[in-house]
Amino acid sequence: MDKKAVHEKDPERLPAVEERIHEVAAPEPGVPAAGYRPIGDYALIGDAQSAALVASDGSIDWLCLPHFDSPAVLCRLLDAAKGGFLALRPSQPVTRAMRRYLPGSAVLETTLETEGATLRLTDAMPLAAGDPGPVLDGVWGGWGRHRVIRLLEAVDGPLDVVLDARIAFDFAATSPLIEIVPGKGALLSDGSGERFLVLVWAGELEAEADGVLSGSLWLDPGATASCVLAYEEDMTRARALLEGEDWAGQVREADAAWRAWCSDCHVEGPYRDVLHRSALTLKMLTFEPTGALVAAPTTSLPEAIGGERNWDYRYCWLRDATFTLYALLLVGDDTAAHAFWHWIEQVCEADEDAPERLQIMYGVHGERDLPEQTLDHLSGYRDSRPVRIGNAAADQRQLDIYGELLDAFWFYHQLGGPDGGAPPALNPRVWPLMRSVADYICEIWREKDHGLWEQREVPQHFVYSKVMCWVGLERAVRLARETDLACDTTRWERERDAVREDILTKGYSESARAFTMYYGTDELDAATLRMPLVGFLPADDPRMRSTIEQVEAQLGINGLVMRYRAEDGLAGQEGAFSICTFWLVDCLTALGRIDDAQALFERMLGYASDLGLFAEEVDPVTGAALGNYPQAFTHLALIDAGVDLTEALRRRNAVAGAMHDRAQTVRRGASRRRQPA
Repeated sequence: MDKKAVHEKDPERLPAVEERIHEVAAPEPGVPAAGYRPIGDYALIGDAQSAALVASDGSIDWLCLPHFDSPAVLCRLLDAAKGGFLALRPSQPVTRAMRRYLPGSAVLETTLETEGATLRLTDAMPLAAGDPGPVLDGVWGGWGRHRVIRLLEAVDGPLDVVLDARIAFDFAATSPLIEIVPGKGALLSDGSGERFLVLVWAGELEAEADGVLSGSLWLDPGATASCVLAYEEDMTRARALLEGEDWAGQVREADAAWRAWCSDCHVEGPYRDVLHRSALTLKMLTFEPTGALVAAPTTSLPEAIGGERNWDYRYCWLRDATFTLYALLLVGDDTAAHAFWHWIEQVCEADEDAPERLQIMYGVHGERDLPEQTLDHLSGYRDSRPVRIGNAAADQRQLDIYGELLDAFWFYHQLGGPDGGAPPALNPRVWPLMRSVADYICEIWREKDHGLWEQREVPQHFVYSKVMCWVGLERAVRLARETDLACDTTRWERERDAVREDILTKGYSESARAFTMYYGTDELDAATLRMPLVGFLPADDPRMRSTIEQVEAQLGINGLVMRYRAEDGLAGQEGAFSICTFWLVDCLTALGRIDDAQALFERMLGYASDLGLFAEEVDPVTGAALGNYPQAFTHLALIDAGVDLTEALRRRNAVAGAMHDRAQTVRRGASRRRQPA
């Protein structure tokens, strides 16, 4: 079935994503060993500390433990021959495969049918130890469980379940010492006495070299069993896991916690389920112990197959995090914002008077040092080398992050309490940092930087960076007007107006009929689509309207949007950037081109995986997912565009199911955010 055909033109006829069971191509045993599954074939499960990618055939091909940025213990995604995996399947050929997320949940259900029996797999990563509810309510409940639980059920007919696995430490570089415990599973150690992996498995199990394990388990009709892969740093706790726990109960707890969180996402209308799935995905990319948010749970999935555009996204970019918070606030989740600003307070506490020390990204625990290195023993996804860990862009200067921090802080302040009441008092520990950031923008906005897209060539006067400097000062001035905190408002206003005049004078090209990528060029940049979305100019300003039209015409390809076409010093061509296409949707909505916005939005929904997940990019020719996956950038932009489109449709057509009062409050805050000065 053509995925794009699923989405009807009438938004009220869109099928409920959460209620669909998605049929996928019947998997062929051995295919992943010979090649690679499409990036979009994978589902995401997570525990708000790390995440696993589960293929449609029941194989887990990516897992870092204990945290997002830890070394992978399963990484077949990056090397089909060497990388680790944990696969469960019926011994008989699978004739039909179906999967779905449980409604409003991050728990995955995969059904594999054979001629005589059906195996149902339910996959989840349980949340932190103790009551799972408080974890998703912004309170860290202690050390995490760090485990993947796979529940098996013989739905009808008896069946023999086959386990195939290769499990190793350090991205398959460190083979484990394996101890088989008959009838219970295996204990795997890296030899240091500090890292252990536990495979809980009640069936037959054999170990070979390099962490290869194979086993089988007979299930009578209706019988259930469990397969668990867990990480521990203590031998005693590791051995205790082999004695078993209430695995099914932990899955039920996780499901209940996710459903409870999703039920508080106050967005209604024709795209409700789509927005909920994106919100759940963003929540899975939240690192609950600290409040950091990762850009993606993977590294080195290529932006161009066979090329070098392979980066590690398992870190917290300040820009991406503030965008993510905005999207989560749109659907009514305040807790992520509370946790993030607490993280900012901790990470930046020593830098209150030195904003120049702020980095564009940090590790999930606030690490500043993220040295980039290559893993030459891995071949990369479909031979896309190099495989990178760490990210050298952490050392870049990107001036837009200062404006994005102030924008996020202002918006967070505007929302007030959960009932939309008066804004809370400014955090007395965060405000000094925000004040110093505004002062710092006054000093550095005239300088060059590497820009939003982290180009590794010489710095330029990027228009988007200047716009966000203006945004930062504009938000700081608004905050100053609403509070009596000490600050140099006069200076902020003077420099804010100077930035604006500079952009209007040097950032718009009459020959290109658009705001351009940087001063002195006619190259276009899809980031300029953000200008009306942050309130720099209204979308219907002649210069802005022309910019939107030129980006649509010149950066568009098969209805999608490239981020730019300029040379960036890297070999190969990349795909269309999904966030840019959703920005265009939002601009079309702002222009009143509601039908065009709706058509483009629904076209983009057709490029999602069968489970509603998006990578960073889309191959505009084949529609295949490219880049790290799933990508926070894409899902946050989907939410932003979808909420705006829903509201525009409601106003125009009185669409049934208007947004909840809380979401209406958020949109009012967003409207103030986007009101041009």
